[in-house]
Amino acid sequence: MVEDEAHVVSFIKKGLSEEGFEVSVAFDGKTGLQLALENNFDIIILDIMLPEMNGLEVCKNIRLRNQIVPILFLTALGTSENIVLGLENGADDYLVKPFKFIELIARIKTLLRRTTRMTNSNKDNSNNQENLFTFNDLKINDYTKTVTLANEEVSLTTTEYKLLLFFLKNKNKVLSRMDILEAVWGVDYDLGTNVVDVYVNYLRKKVDIKPDYKIIQTVIGMGYVLREN
Repeated sequence: MVEDEAHVVSFIKKGLSEEGFEVSVAFDGKTGLQLALENNFDIIILDIMLPEMNGLEVCKNIRLRNQIVPILFLTALGTSENIVLGLENGADDYLVKPFKFIELIARIKTLLRRTTRMTNSNKDNSNNQENLFTFNDLKINDYTKTVTLANEEVSLTTTEYKLLLFFLKNKNKVLSRMDILEAVWGVDYDLGTNVVDVYVNYLRKKVDIKPDYKIIQTVIGMGYVLREN
């Protein structure tokens, strides 16, 4: 847990210890980042407003080294813009202070279950067909996390990759913005922003580049669909 308010640390640490968790604490961003990179934690709880280094920078730096560990932002910054910013910097979930401890425990357990499923899935052989997703000349290997278009590798951000993978897993199915928010950003409520539309446009510029042949199509009033014209 990376948190600079002592009373919040005391409250959360006591509650988590009673639930059977071991809790390590850092009171500033730099120390928190160092602990995160030097240890193999099951989950990281992170405030945004921290001394030395803010939580967004800590999260971004952790993600450069570790794509698996779940990161939960726990912060008083509760606007839609702050939530989107946190998720875009690599967080898996976002809980706004003040909060109910029972909700914090539920979020933690959900993230731990998701990580366990991901870890078990990654134990599969990289050539296992379950890890390969194709659409025409677009291919994803979800074991190596690589994307190719006409045999040329495409560089995607983590969020762009998650979005493309979700499209490929649901070819020809119309996906609402809420479907996409839940699958890609892990939130089951409307963020009140156009973050989905923004990232669809980012993705189109990288993998949907033929002017007369668009595979990521807008379905007006409903969402998006990956299909042939």
